[in-house]
Amino acid sequence: DTQFLSYGEMQAAARVITSSLQAIPCIGDGDTGYGNPMNVQRTVHGYHQVGLAGIMLEDQVSPKRCGHVAGKSVVGREEAVQRIRAAVLAREEIRAQGGDMIILARTDARGTDGMDEAIERCRRFREEGADITFLEAPESVEEMREYCDKVEGPKLANMLENGLTPILPPKELAEMGYTIAAYPLSLLAASIHAMDQALSRLALGEPLDDILCSFSRTKEAVGFSEYAKREEQFR
Repeated sequence: DTQFLSYGEMQAAARVITSSLQAIPCIGDGDTGYGNPMNVQRTVHGYHQVGLAGIMLEDQVSPKRCGHVAGKSVVGREEAVQRIRAAVLAREEIRAQGGDMIILARTDARGTDGMDEAIERCRRFREEGADITFLEAPESVEEMREYCDKVEGPKLANMLENGLTPILPPKELAEMGYTIAAYPLSLLAASIHAMDQALSRLALGEPLDDILCSFSRTKEAVGFSEYAKREEQFR
């Protein structure tokens, strides 16, 4: 959320993730595309090459910021549309070679220019061929519903705890018109909280039994059972 990582670093991280996920599709964050339209196309192709099923691209000025904090700004509408046009052309090149790549087009214009501009950008992204649109940080249920009512096609809801957007259950999001939901910090925040608790108890010499999963569950989570199955082939 500070765009401190480069395209190459993001691509390398994606390769590690996709090699572990195997058959589970994963969407990678392409931030602003890392430059001009040619860079956007390079990013789309590069993410596809490491096994990502889709890419999210946004209209913020580089370096971008978290969509739920102050200080962000967006490029002009036509430049934003051009980014998505470039991404869609790259997707068509991938399809021509027998592959595919989902283009998820995000706008942060709600926080800088208001809902009307954000909705218009999503409409334009959709017209250019984006598979999914993403209006970041609507600030009420009414704004979320307005977006769903006024923009056609699949839409993403960003469920960021303690952010600007109301947290709604999946069923309600689907009924409103959302197709997919992202929970970008849920597991990270839960993990940090759990580690804080564990470290505090360790420092005080207190037991951890009631906050730990079993050793068997740990082995299962990191893939020991799958490794054991494969190892059996060579005995």
